[in-house]
Amino acid sequence: MKKIFITGIGTDVGKTIASAILVEALEADYFKPIQAGDLEFSDTDKVRKLVANSTSEFHANSYALQTPMSPHAAAEIDKITIETSKITLPKTNNHLIIEGAGGVLVPINDTETILDLIEPEYKVVVVSRHYLGSINHTLMTLQILKDKGYDVSVIFNGAAHKTTESIIQKMTGVHVIGRIDDEPYFDAMVIKEYANLFQNELEKF
Repeated sequence: MKKIFITGIGTDVGKTIASAILVEALEADYFKPIQAGDLEFSDTDKVRKLVANSTSEFHANSYALQTPMSPHAAAEIDKITIETSKITLPKTNNHLIIEGAGGVLVPINDTETILDLIEPEYKVVVVSRHYLGSINHTLMTLQILKDKGYDVSVIFNGAAHKTTESIIQKMTGVHVIGRIDDEPYFDAMVIKEYANLFQNELEKF
């Protein structure tokens, strides 16, 4: 069974929407190890609402922090320390989509980052969204992951920006799953359409 870790080039680039699409496409389970803030309607709640299939299961966070900040800082406010040894994958016989928090070098404690949650056997999907500086952020993220030996793919999110997408592909040779447009809204039907659209590329994993 596939274990796919979803990360981004920063925050608010579309990881949760991308996660919902992959959950729907693979009828996979979903797990977000660390949720910081928005506990009343968490990313797990959002993905659950967007997924239509009846196979996927949605697993509880290992850490649910009160404040929408970097995990290390949110944990400090809650007077706890995040320990990677206490972040264990849920038991499942299904594919598993694991959503990170922010980018790969976001700190989770004084010595570790999100990168330390990504096991060697995981497939990694990087969500990239165009903005001034996003090429640099995308290339750095991909380089870090490739240097660590991960099997990495990219999903572009937002309006097409051909020069950005083209140079990232040329310089990295990364597998591109597809692009999520700036839709007026996302609901289960829209997510299902993207799941069908990405199906062939996901089968190449």
